[in-house]
Amino acid sequence: MTAPDTTVTASRHPEPPRDLTVTDAPTPADIAVISDALDRFNTEHTAIADRRPLAVLVRDPATCQVAGGLTGRTSLGLFFLDLFYLPPQLRGGGLGTEILAQAENEAHARGCRTAVLYTITFQAPGFYEKHGWKRLGEVPCDPPGTSRVFMTKELAAPAGEPVRSR
Repeated sequence: MTAPDTTVTASRHPEPPRDLTVTDAPTPADIAVISDALDRFNTEHTAIADRRPLAVLVRDPATCQVAGGLTGRTSLGLFFLDLFYLPPQLRGGGLGTEILAQAENEAHARGCRTAVLYTITFQAPGFYEKHGWKRLGEVPCDPPGTSRVFMTKELAAPAGEPVRSR
């Protein structure tokens, strides 16, 4: 009778080659490889392929150039608000409120039930709170005394619109 083989192998799968690069300048193609692969993974596990960008842009009427606005994305029932900026001369007249409402309405129309974002304590947490957003938590960052503020909001149908189910 032969003794059982007790040799331990390191791995049954060969190690793929690796070339790690740390960069502050990934190309759009680099980012797309990662983003698209993650999107495929999510779709395989959820059977939902609904990731889409969402933007509300403010254009200068004379040049048609973007002067400010909001960017984000919708996916799996969530609206991620990524960036929101208005130059100082466009603030204070209700434009920011209108941009936020349009983005939230579009996200809701896409089937999103909840929205998430982060802002910084010196940016606009009060603006978002005024529009129904709630703080989830804060993480200290620089400069000292500053925090990233993570926020969420349950999205509702705009007034006068029926509620749609997913």
